[in-house]
Amino acid sequence: MLSGIVTAILMVLFIGGWIWAWSPRRKAEFDAAAKMPLSDDEEKSA
Repeated sequence: MLSGIVTAILMVLFIGGWIWAWSPRRKAEFDAAAKMPLSDDEEKSA
């Protein structure tokens, strides 16, 4: 019984995190984070 409840809670948390990560409102922030490793190289070479 307890393991079923824990499984259900973890599944809800996983789906909530998935929805949060794929939300269109987060796209700009994730795009900026994806470009961060490359921005140091551009600043040093300029």
